Amino acid sequence: MKNLPKLTVVGAGPGDIELITLKAIKALKQADVVLYDALVNNDLLEYVNPNAEIIFVGKRRGCYRYQQEQINELIVARGHSHGHVVRLKGGDPFIFGRGAEEMEYAAKFGLETAVVPGISSSLAVPAYQNIPLTKRGNSESFWVITGTTKQHQISSDVALAAKSSATVVILMGMGKLSEIIQLFQQENKHNLPVAIIQNGTTPQEKIGIGTVNTIEQVIAEKELSNPAIIVLGEVVNHREKLHLVQTEAKTSIAV
Repeated sequence: MKNLPKLTVVGAGPGDIELITLKAIKALKQADVVLYDALVNNDLLEYVNPNAEIIFVGKRRGCYRYQQEQINELIVARGHSHGHVVRLKGGDPFIFGRGAEEMEYAAKFGLETAVVPGISSSLAVPAYQNIPLTKRGNSESFWVITGTTKQHQISSDVALAAKSSATVVILMGMGKLSEIIQLFQQENKHNLPVAIIQNGTTPQEKIGIGTVNTIEQVIAEKELSNPAIIVLGEVVNHREKLHLVQTEAKTSIAV
């Protein structure tokens, strides 16, 4: 007997498979079909119901295997033909993940919908590098902004964020980095610390630390590229401060 048509949009977390939630694992085990993205760690597919159909619908090297409209239609078609569709997305599906759009589309065609939040890369990736997005005395708030809008333009929110004292986290912004840097330079924030973290929370993680004025040179030297996130703010310095404190503690203990 086929299950009732249902879509569960599930956040897979930032890359480290141990950062997926128990509720997400439960959904994968109950799935009849799983549609997953390129940023999802493939090791998570081991948790999928062995009888489920698994379909890759992500983007790799600038090539879309499925357009968003096709993914929407596939969700509805598989929901009616198979039952429970799990849409597995990297990070959190409601933070630049189109999870809300897919749920709205599925609901129009009679699918029950649910969401399982995931740990967003915007929070977890800096944390894995000992960069807190807020820290007393340094940052009272943070912005999480998409670097590239639907129209493939830099988000106007970046210019507003550059005027603030908040920590700024930019996702999908590597292609617009020069424009981002110019906006911060216009606010005389030439020496503001910047971190670029590629493949965060995975064994392939790479990081570059610099300032607004030097970060492009750092990227070239370390050959950093997508998928990466950009963190701008004084909190980036916490990483080095923590390292110094740990080094001094070890030295004093040894003495």
